[in-house]
Amino acid sequence: MIITAETYHVPVLLNESIDGLAIKPDGIYVDVTFGGGGHSKEILSRLGKKGHLYSFDQDPDAEKNIVDDDRFTFVRSNFRYLKNWMRYYEVDHIDGLLADLGVSSHHFDDETRGFSFRFDAPLDMRMNKRAGTTAAEILNNYDEEQLADIFYIYGELKNARKIAATIAKTRNEKKIETTGDLMKATERLFQREREKKEVAKMFQALRIEVNHEMDALKEMLNGAKDMLCEGGRLSVITYHSLEDRIVKNMMKAGNVEGKIKQDFFGRIEAPFRLVNNKVIVPSDEEQQQNPRSRSAKLRVAEKI
Repeated sequence: MIITAETYHVPVLLNESIDGLAIKPDGIYVDVTFGGGGHSKEILSRLGKKGHLYSFDQDPDAEKNIVDDDRFTFVRSNFRYLKNWMRYYEVDHIDGLLADLGVSSHHFDDETRGFSFRFDAPLDMRMNKRAGTTAAEILNNYDEEQLADIFYIYGELKNARKIAATIAKTRNEKKIETTGDLMKATERLFQREREKKEVAKMFQALRIEVNHEMDALKEMLNGAKDMLCEGGRLSVITYHSLEDRIVKNMMKAGNVEGKIKQDFFGRIEAPFRLVNNKVIVPSDEEQQQNPRSRSAKLRVAEKI
């Protein structure tokens, strides 16, 4: 399959998220989720000759979409290492950071990666195919309690313990190696009317664990807080409640736990000012054209 920027991923909330950055022509910006390059190209279109964009992606497939532009630097890494890489490139501060935390359309449509239950494929789910633990290894090697925690915390599944117990019993007879194996083992555990939604949550939980997504997000946001200059913008698109809660906490309280700090006079001490008090969601037209945008939420904050 030939992968292009168009087929790799349709950018969600494109104009809204880039508008949120309030781009300065000579500014330094970071797109921590390059993917198909849609958001990055829009940022570059608004930069002048002295501006620069650093874009992160750990998926080798994303490298096919690299932009040929002197104002662009592609960073082959997980965005959790934002501060390390900025230090490497001798960047002391940035004027804005964009994160589209959704999984690229490409990953769901790639029949070989195991991200979707639509295809019977090896249970891999690694964003970085060069390293890390696969979903199959987690399913076959984690103990039952660990699996239950993953499905409950990351998938918010009420029957997490039952799913974990069923997987533990199944793997004793035969290893769970493909999406088909997992679906067959758990098919009786989901109510028919909610089956697709709950199975999607089970896959989401595994993907989050495989890629350590929550830890990476927390590290990236803490790095962004330190790197953003005064007046710098943080523009983040989320797709599920777990990541949205972390982003909201950072923007409102200045930490991922959401702990409000107050000064001697009771005034809230926070490094950010919310630009949009209400989350921005895709228009009806965008949701119809791109169904994966339906759960998207955009939050924008400014460093103060």
